[in-house]
Amino acid sequence: MEGVGGAEAGERALPWSAMKGRPAAGGGRWIEVAPERVERWIEGFAARHGQGGPVETEVTPETVRLRGADGAVAELHVPFPPLEGTLAEHAARERRVGVLLVRLGGYASGVFHGTRLIASKVGSRQVHGRSAAGGWSQQRFARRRENQAATALGEAADVAARVLGPAVPELDAVILGGDRKAVDTLRGDPRLTPVFALAAEPFLAVPDPRLAVLEGTPRLFRAVRVRIVE
Repeated sequence: MEGVGGAEAGERALPWSAMKGRPAAGGGRWIEVAPERVERWIEGFAARHGQGGPVETEVTPETVRLRGADGAVAELHVPFPPLEGTLAEHAARERRVGVLLVRLGGYASGVFHGTRLIASKVGSRQVHGRSAAGGWSQQRFARRRENQAATALGEAADVAARVLGPAVPELDAVILGGDRKAVDTLRGDPRLTPVFALAAEPFLAVPDPRLAVLEGTPRLFRAVRVRIVE
């Protein structure tokens, strides 16, 4: 594991990160580093892969790319690009961020100032699962399910418009999450056009949007995502 001062130290320093990372398309793996740990993480990478020499650094508005003398590469993706100042300062900066989480039957909209949730609304609507029955019964069930889903998504859009709409002029970005198909359904609502215009990465693959899930999103959208190839 890439960490501060070796694997064991890194795991202690980043208790909420996926210690082994997750596979990255094209090779390597992804990990997340909290803003407060970025400087120490970079120092640790240099110590492990510099072999006593300098680490090559390439900076763009979207990424900071490190290459060690042993060939290892770490590509640090800038949260809320473009990069302004050092990566650690940029990642730790307090921002006003809207969050919209939607799954069939559940939704959450919130506004954060830094890590503090200052406005929110969370709710749920029952949407039955798919039926294995056949014939007319299955068709009636499918229609009922479609109506339930439409009602749930309509309520999610209403709440997003009430919570996020008025905050748009002050928002730095909007983070989306939950189920992509459900979120995309809301894009057709004209009230939410200004909200989706501020959408930024990453898309958060979170479970059912409950208050605790919403409150935990800052550690995800503030993190520096790192692709490591060794």
